[in-house]
Amino acid sequence: MDHAAVLALFDRDLREGARPDGPGARIERVGTVVRQTAPAHGWNGVLRFAPGESTADAAIAEQIAYFTGLGRGFEWKLYGHDLPADLGRRLVAAGFVPGPDETLMIGDAAELTLDTEPPEGVRVVTVTDRAGVDLVADVHEKAFDADASRLRRQLLERLTRDPGALVAVVALAGDEPVGAARMELVRGTRFAGLWGGGTVREWRGRGIYRALVAHRGRVAVNRGYRYLQVDASSRSRPILERLGFAALTTTTPYLYRPVR
Repeated sequence: MDHAAVLALFDRDLREGARPDGPGARIERVGTVVRQTAPAHGWNGVLRFAPGESTADAAIAEQIAYFTGLGRGFEWKLYGHDLPADLGRRLVAAGFVPGPDETLMIGDAAELTLDTEPPEGVRVVTVTDRAGVDLVADVHEKAFDADASRLRRQLLERLTRDPGALVAVVALAGDEPVGAARMELVRGTRFAGLWGGGTVREWRGRGIYRALVAHRGRVAVNRGYRYLQVDASSRSRPILERLGFAALTTTTPYLYRPVR
């Protein structure tokens, strides 16, 4: 895989050419900024800034004014190769708080190990209804120690209104949910995004995360997608590397919360 070429394709298709990621969301291109505005329970943020006539500080101020005018916090999704090189420092100076760094990892499906199966006694099933969404949310809360109410609402909306763009799966040991994940299939591109892969603590280290990646990868290939994309944590990066994914750059969420 040509890393530079695939990263350029990623920027073109998923950032400059971004599509709304759910019902009620819209993509706006204002000057050199690409942003998404969504309902309050959705993702609001800046996907791309390309230096041009607007300076970075002016663009930052404009986005703060726009989103705070809507009464919403938002995320500026910064990548390691974005310009200017000090954009992260400028965001912090403007009041943004950086989240944990992650690694943008992409795999060419033809070069990945996608034959991994779950451990004995565990099966992976596709989520199609509210009961399945509840299982995914249950795993999310246990795996990440985080409230899943927003995720539950987003999944229900996506599966109801546009099921062809989302695949959600849960790993079951008997009837117990022990792992879950989702995949976004970006129409008009060759990219499928892998999100939210998590395993409850008691079941980690048994290959469930790998099996969830492989399962979604096979689905993506069957639907004609070539590249699998993950924003990987430090914990998942080694697993993904063993499956054949390559690290292309870093990604950091910079969060802005309006002062109330």
